[in-house]
Amino acid sequence: MILLLSWITQNIISINTQNVLFFISSLQFILTMKTTFTLLLSCCLFANAFAQTVQFYGNPTSPISSGAVVPSGKQLLWTSGVVAGVADSTAAEGTLARFGDTKTQAINILKNLEKAVKAKGLTFKDVLMLRIYVTPDHFKGNKHDYQGWFDAYAQYFGTKDNPIKPTRSTIGIMALTHPDKFIEIELVAVFP
Repeated sequence: MILLLSWITQNIISINTQNVLFFISSLQFILTMKTTFTLLLSCCLFANAFAQTVQFYGNPTSPISSGAVVPSGKQLLWTSGVVAGVADSTAAEGTLARFGDTKTQAINILKNLEKAVKAKGLTFKDVLMLRIYVTPDHFKGNKHDYQGWFDAYAQYFGTKDNPIKPTRSTIGIMALTHPDKFIEIELVAVFP
């Protein structure tokens, strides 16, 4: 009986020692793999975060971008065309004071669009694209006042506070639904 107990004790201790050594080496391997996995995961998450940013491209001196790449899976916010509200409700219909010229109307529209995107948790830094329709401004010689639009745009985009220069199409048309409205703006923004 003593021989049997001695044999069992030696073999169990021997087995346990082997198991402990195997366990320690396995643990070292697992910790090494965990560190490697953690580093790889961190790199992937960083690369994924970088890849999740909208990338604008084009001439850096241009006030607009030539195009943009939107990462897969991003949600977009689209607005309908927006026209200016009344600038002076006491002014008579058909007067410059009622709605303003192209620049005044563009600033009014951009202020309203800024509020609209803010209500959705976005800012003008999230704007991807603008589509603008400009009609002849009868307070400016009945010509399309593109410069008025460009000046209004420059107050909101490509600035120190908002360096984003969205893609943009400016289209000259003959008229909008109201004869004293000279500009309509559509906006597309990307949720972060």
